[in-house]
Amino acid sequence: MDRIPFQATSAGAPYDRMGRLPVSILLDNVRSLYNVGAFFRTADAAAIEKLYLCGITGRPPKRAIAKTALGAEETVVWEHAWEAAPLVESIRARGIEIAAIETTVHAVDLFDWAPRFPVCVVFGHEVDGIRAEVSALCDTHVRIPMLGAKHSLNVATAGGVVVYELLRKYRALAPAALR
Repeated sequence: MDRIPFQATSAGAPYDRMGRLPVSILLDNVRSLYNVGAFFRTADAAAIEKLYLCGITGRPPKRAIAKTALGAEETVVWEHAWEAAPLVESIRARGIEIAAIETTVHAVDLFDWAPRFPVCVVFGHEVDGIRAEVSALCDTHVRIPMLGAKHSLNVATAGGVVVYELLRKYRALAPAALR
């Protein structure tokens, strides 16, 4: 069976004029370079606007990032900041909704969330999650439904779930001419 690029099939037509997805991702203290590389790959696949790498989060060029990103680290716009809080405040000042992807008592279900595009989704450390001072700055807290015995996903897997749900929601908002 021949593999055909998605854009070359009729299934790609609804996305032709969509442009960039008005979503950015902020990674705060994500320690695994492989997870960072996976975020680059997802960011490229969904055409997000920007990837913010904060704190100890690794940044290119790194072999482990490149191994997972498969070149996406060359195509995705990114920047690094040691401190996430001032960056979150500057992103919000541009009218962008800040959403922590974290299970908290105030979190809304991912499928019930009505994001105000543009949106920046925040992911934290693989074990410790989003730092309290960064979480407090977020406009919204969003949880991914967890039905099994475990109550979390790998951070990069969670990123893929959230980004593609945002793509689905954005496409539904797009004028019929873009669908």
